[in-house]
Amino acid sequence: MGFTTILLLLVAGLVLSITVAVMLGPVAVAPGTVWRIALSHLPGLDQWIPVTWTRPEQYIVWEIRFPRVLLGVIVGGGLAVTGAAIQALIRNSLADPYILGVSSGASVTATLVIVFGAFGILGRFALPLSAFLGSLAAMLMVFALARVAGRISTTRLLLAGVAVSMMLSAVTSFIVTMAPNEKGIRDAMYWMMGSLAGAQWDTLLIPTLIIAGGTMILLTQYRSLNALLTGEEAAVTLGVNVQTFRMLIVIIASLLTGTVVAVSGSIGFVGLMIPHIVRLMVGSDHRRVLPVSLLAGAIFVVWADVCARLVLAPQELPIGIVTAVCGGPFFVWLLRRSSYSFGGEK
Repeated sequence: MGFTTILLLLVAGLVLSITVAVMLGPVAVAPGTVWRIALSHLPGLDQWIPVTWTRPEQYIVWEIRFPRVLLGVIVGGGLAVTGAAIQALIRNSLADPYILGVSSGASVTATLVIVFGAFGILGRFALPLSAFLGSLAAMLMVFALARVAGRISTTRLLLAGVAVSMMLSAVTSFIVTMAPNEKGIRDAMYWMMGSLAGAQWDTLLIPTLIIAGGTMILLTQYRSLNALLTGEEAAVTLGVNVQTFRMLIVIIASLLTGTVVAVSGSIGFVGLMIPHIVRLMVGSDHRRVLPVSLLAGAIFVVWADVCARLVLAPQELPIGIVTAVCGGPFFVWLLRRSSYSFGGEK
């Protein structure tokens, strides 16, 4: 199957997934109604679309479900693209966007907000902004620990990320145990397992711009990402400034991951699993891997959120549980595939 065909099928699949995800819920909505409501909010089209839906349907579709589904698209695409870049950078098939400790940094500040109401002056932006600042602080800590004699190696970067992640996870656990009430503990644990329930229209723009911008930058660097798969020495001979390029990728990956964690909490396995599936489909060329990962990750998170909403309805599962249930069996299957290769190595 050609690359263009795969892209077109994924785009069609994403549109279909968005439609079905908005339709499903305690109140079912017809697909035509979903898109009529959506199109009626576009400037210039509202006067051409007759109102055939009820006020409750408009509120459910436009104010609740559409922002949530679109946030799932942003989160899934961002995590998958970041995972593909990190795996190329570290040349490790088990690398994922959270390996640099970014998620743990966001969790510390987010739990402070949830449990103790810190940064209350920021209002409803307190949680996403504090989580982003926490992820940024974790990234700076990892950089500081990994830099020796002005240079950063992949090994030091991995070790620093693991060390910082463990330390900050311990801090998060301590904050949770000090919660003054049971609700604070439950809310903090729920956030740390990921959720799209807090999606609102006015919080979608900035994550969308950051994910789109980071993806475009990575796409312009696909040759360097491909070169890294052959090893650092080979990449240098191909003209890649490995130190500078590594720093660029780490900064972009941390920015994308911090943004995602800030708006959705920690959702695991997406950036770990999706790039592997994509390489099985299109190979290891990042000119193809990155856009396909973006679309595949978006589709996966949209459906994971549908499962999280409906499996135990009216209760809701953290989306991280759903992605973990999918991710574990996938890697068992991948482990048993003798024909699978990562970066050209069997």
